[in-house]
Amino acid sequence: MTLGRVNPQFRLEDQGIEGLGHVYYNYMEPALIEAALKRGEGTLGNGGAFLVTTGKFTGRSPKDKHVVKTADVVDTIWWENNTAMSSEGFEALYADMLDHMKGKEYFVQDLVGGADPAHSINVRMVTELAWHNLFIRHMLRRPDREDLDDFLADYTVINCPSFQADPKRHNCRSETVIAMNFERKMILIGGTEYAGENKKSVFSLLNYLLPEKGIMPMHCSANHATGNSVDSAVFFGLSGTGKTTLSADPSRTLIGDDEHGWSDNGTFNFEGGCYAKTINLNAEAEPEIYATTSKFGTVIENMVYDEETKELDFKDDSLTANMRCAYPLEYIANASKSAMGGHPKNIIMLTCDAFGVLPPIARLTPAQAMYHFLSGFTSKVAGTERGVTEPEPTFSTCFGAPFMPRRPEAYGNLLRKKIAEHGATCWLVNTGWTGGAYGIGSRMPIRATRALLTSALDGSLGETEFRKDSNFGFDVPVSAPGVAEVLLDPRRTWDDQAAYDNQAAKLVQMFSDNFEQYLPYIDEDVKSAAIS
Repeated sequence: MTLGRVNPQFRLEDQGIEGLGHVYYNYMEPALIEAALKRGEGTLGNGGAFLVTTGKFTGRSPKDKHVVKTADVVDTIWWENNTAMSSEGFEALYADMLDHMKGKEYFVQDLVGGADPAHSINVRMVTELAWHNLFIRHMLRRPDREDLDDFLADYTVINCPSFQADPKRHNCRSETVIAMNFERKMILIGGTEYAGENKKSVFSLLNYLLPEKGIMPMHCSANHATGNSVDSAVFFGLSGTGKTTLSADPSRTLIGDDEHGWSDNGTFNFEGGCYAKTINLNAEAEPEIYATTSKFGTVIENMVYDEETKELDFKDDSLTANMRCAYPLEYIANASKSAMGGHPKNIIMLTCDAFGVLPPIARLTPAQAMYHFLSGFTSKVAGTERGVTEPEPTFSTCFGAPFMPRRPEAYGNLLRKKIAEHGATCWLVNTGWTGGAYGIGSRMPIRATRALLTSALDGSLGETEFRKDSNFGFDVPVSAPGVAEVLLDPRRTWDDQAAYDNQAAKLVQMFSDNFEQYLPYIDEDVKSAAIS
């Protein structure tokens, strides 16, 4: 039975998905929360937030993500980073999933990926869980209600957590599966309740499609100066490095917190909402994000709470350190209504250095920027992926390797071309450790990071004195307003400076070893910027 608002010529039956029970199309937030509560999927929290746990999967499962090896993508996918699935395996998976779905209730949202209508795609999200429908309704962009009457999807995503894949029959790794089929214009997700797989599947899709149009897809947050959308900044970084926190600056206008494109017209957000980490979130340091945790419809994922008062515990990570909240962009008071901005004036590459070696900020040349973009050095933060329980130093190319279907050089060359065409000042910002490595030192003070970013974005930091870092070759400011000078020289923050030197040498070698894989694909100026 069809319920809700949908193009009468584009129901699931019209896509060959038949035999389901009730299908709820494009329900709005109150109806989705009502359905989720009736189905026992979660709990109503303070302010009408929806509290949910996701079972054993509290983070992404990148090893279970597959791309179907069809003729149209065989020569363009980065197969070393994307596990192949056969067309036969996918068709068996699709048939078995549809069979599993028969007779059951499903929820459908017809949404848009991309704020720039010239480059957006229509996505149909079919979910087994009502709260997943609520989540993705926040995360992607919602068409006007009247536009649903003739909505046609470019791509369809089906998410069925209760379905268990068969590795032998479906040509996958485990019972959990994320299968992308560009030829069929379809993504199938099974065996995980973690909601982030929904948004990341669409992000990966755009990451593949947009470079063909000369558009740089970016795993970044973005904002612009209030009243001046031309003065834009983008913040690259993996989960846990501060993208959401640092871009949600009350003094600037938020474009988006996670995924953007850089076209000939400027930057545009892929999404309609934010997916923020809530561990140790506090009202003083991050008031706007904190406020969303008690607003109607915000999805609170894997947080411990008081059963009686429904008060959230922002410090208890017993379920996961990857606890999150998902909310629409309009819950941030200074969010851009258009979700578009000019060409980036500043590019910030965020890293979480668990070695405690890198300075809190450094200025990069364009060649150094491409080097650090391809390197993508950071630390995987606890909980973001399955099995990560403490920070792990890692190199994730383009600051988002799990979401990159194409080879890294395709994105690196696009970034370099955009910087050359439009100009941008590039910065490397360390939000990780200082005064020692993880377990000895302490996390970089957020106030210091904010102060450094403020002076970088307003141009004043670029006018100060810089020193050349002896280990990494980039320029580091000697002083900055509101920041202790000792913090700008990480060696001085260590009690044992010989230990710092040993740690720095170790990290330099890691950079050098990692970058060898890119040497055959890059130009001489980038090679000359390589750390060795």
